[in-house]
Amino acid sequence: MVKIAISLGDPAGISPEILVKGGQNLPEASYVIYGSQKAIEKAKEITGQNFEYTLISSPEEANRKGFFLINIYDKDFQIGKPNIKSGKAAVLFLENAVKDILRKKADALVTLPISKQYVMEAGFRFAGHTDYLAHVSGVKNYIMMLMCDELKVALATTHIPLKDVPKTIKKENLISKIKLLDKELKNKFRINSPKIAVLGLNPHAGDGGNIGTEEIEIIQPAIDTLKKEGFNVVGALSADTAFNRRDEFDAYFAMYHDQGLIPLKLLCFKKAINITLGLPFIRTSPDHGTGFDIAGKNIADPSSFVEAVKLAYKLATINSL
Repeated sequence: MVKIAISLGDPAGISPEILVKGGQNLPEASYVIYGSQKAIEKAKEITGQNFEYTLISSPEEANRKGFFLINIYDKDFQIGKPNIKSGKAAVLFLENAVKDILRKKADALVTLPISKQYVMEAGFRFAGHTDYLAHVSGVKNYIMMLMCDELKVALATTHIPLKDVPKTIKKENLISKIKLLDKELKNKFRINSPKIAVLGLNPHAGDGGNIGTEEIEIIQPAIDTLKKEGFNVVGALSADTAFNRRDEFDAYFAMYHDQGLIPLKLLCFKKAINITLGLPFIRTSPDHGTGFDIAGKNIADPSSFVEAVKLAYKLATINSL
């Protein structure tokens, strides 16, 4: 039986709502929620959903199919009004879930959205899930990949200012990340010989050095090295046309956040999933934020959460074979 840990995210946002709304559409498994009973009960009241769960104190007690809650930090949170208290809750939910996933108490981890502002105000020193998960796992080489059925996009850089992207891109770093992407596509997604499209940094991939030289000096040499080692990589491609060729590739490797994620979110916003590659466990999440502005209005769409859980379940099943 697959067991999936779910960290509830910021209880002042839409996470409790999408959990109770999406729960009826999830695969049959054992789900251990690290969160707040009051937040879930409030979400049930808002949505009118009959979301049944059992209170437990450890993941070992989740010994059958269904939903189980470890009630970590049970305060009265104001829906749509985040503060340090809701940020602290999100941190505690995450830390406890990660502690158990690292101890192999669950087969996969699904993280619901947190607010970078409020978790950091609560003393969390990481700007988001990905860097924290890599840190506590002792992982140096990892990748954020966003995906849906039609497209997979991995990122060379993530949440940094655009002005810092060029100086962050290094040949050896690109090589190591693309090798990791290739490995994870093979191991997690069972793609035997992944074909990866590598995007350029500049408009028209630098236009032969006329619009920037990063392609000539850094990106193309990295691609050439990978090709010599037998990796099936193509590039550097101009980002403005590369996604029209998505049927040719198993994944794209983009140089910065918006370059890769605007096309993906345009194509499949409601069903896009975030997965962290390179961790010693499976981690997925919905591809959206806390939704404080719509929290409590019963209009939050659980589709991305449902897809994130389905992917975690699928990968956990593959991993157990």
